[in-house]
Amino acid sequence: MRVLVGLRADAIPALSTLREPRAYLTTVARRLVINHGQRQSLERAYCASLALLPEATAPSVEERAILLETLHELDALLDELPPRARTAFLLSQLEGLSYDDIAARLQVSVRTVTRYMAQGFSQCLRLMLAGQA
Repeated sequence: MRVLVGLRADAIPALSTLREPRAYLTTVARRLVINHGQRQSLERAYCASLALLPEATAPSVEERAILLETLHELDALLDELPPRARTAFLLSQLEGLSYDDIAARLQVSVRTVTRYMAQGFSQCLRLMLAGQA
C-alpha cells in the first residue's frame, strides 16, 4: 500500500499515546482516499496512453501489470521528494525543459535545480536497485 512506502515501524504512534485517536484515524482515512484517487488517475493516464499504441506493439496483459506496478512504485518514490524537487524532476523528464527553463519557472538558481534533479534520480535509482534485490 502506497501510504506505507518508506514508513518506519516506529513512525506509527501507539494508539495508547494518541491524544485524539479519532482525529488521527480521520487523517489516515483522508490520506488513503487521496492516495486511492491518485492511483486511479495514474492508471487512467496509463490506459489512455496504451490505447494510442498500435495493436501490434501493445504490451501483453502481464507486461501491462508489471509496468503499472512499476509506475505506482515510481509515483510513491517521487511522492517522497519535497514538492519543488518533484516538480523540477517532472518538468525535466516529462516536459523536457532545460535546467535553465526550470530554474526560471520555479524562480530558483540552476544549481538548486541540479540539486533537485539529483534527488529525483536518487529516488529512481532506489526503485531500480529495489527491483534487482
